[in-house]
Amino acid sequence: MTLRIISLNAWGGRLHEALIQYVTAADPDVLCLQEVLRTPGTGTGWSIYRDGDVELPQRFNLFSEISTALPGHDGFFCPTWKGELFDGNTVIAAEFGLATFVRKTHSVVGQGLDFVHGRFSADGWGEHPRPRNAHCIRLFSHEHASSVTIAHMHGLRDPAGKGDTAARDAQAAALVGLIEGVWPGDEGLVVCGDFNVLPDSATFAILARLGLSDLVTGNGLVDTRTSYYLKQGRFADYMLVTPGVKVAKFEVVEAPEVSDHRALLLDIG
Repeated sequence: MTLRIISLNAWGGRLHEALIQYVTAADPDVLCLQEVLRTPGTGTGWSIYRDGDVELPQRFNLFSEISTALPGHDGFFCPTWKGELFDGNTVIAAEFGLATFVRKTHSVVGQGLDFVHGRFSADGWGEHPRPRNAHCIRLFSHEHASSVTIAHMHGLRDPAGKGDTAARDAQAAALVGLIEGVWPGDEGLVVCGDFNVLPDSATFAILARLGLSDLVTGNGLVDTRTSYYLKQGRFADYMLVTPGVKVAKFEVVEAPEVSDHRALLLDIG
């Protein structure tokens, strides 16, 4: 049997029905989601995110909806900031961040959560580049009688583009520091997410210090975006592994399209 890990930028749930159907059918052991919203104490439904002239539909309680779709998983929500969404004239105060879902038959025996850029903002979305965090778990598989460490991050967005900056270098170094606090170094390590960098980024040289290599570029793949993404520059999402990880299957999922990002699916033995 294999352990299935999926990483996906959920795009705020804009393709909600397809997203729910996909994560239910794919049935991952570990689901690493970026761009997830949570609004405790409320129901579920649509809202509008506004940023200047930009208006985007968002599921204001996507974390709750994914939790309902995956009742056999424990969910961990990792907020980066709290801001206002709108339902007509109604203001909804929602948190935005990462979510990690782990099948309950596996044991989370270690974890770390911290900011890799900035700090938590409780009073609005703020200016770009906004705060970013990363979540790292150490998972014991009773079926395999072994452990693996899995980390994911949503890299900072810079209006100037995806090129290297001092902030991105510092972000990568902070991610390494977070991982080193959880990963013992003598077992498999998987690092994934929407890094918001280009394939030649110094981020990968920094992560290589942990022995990590990228499966996306390493397999000659050139596109991690779906037809919903209309800009140039088709790289954003990556999945890296250490040599001890036994890759049974790796796929940048072309269909179904559940976001403007493609899901990254990894089965390890």
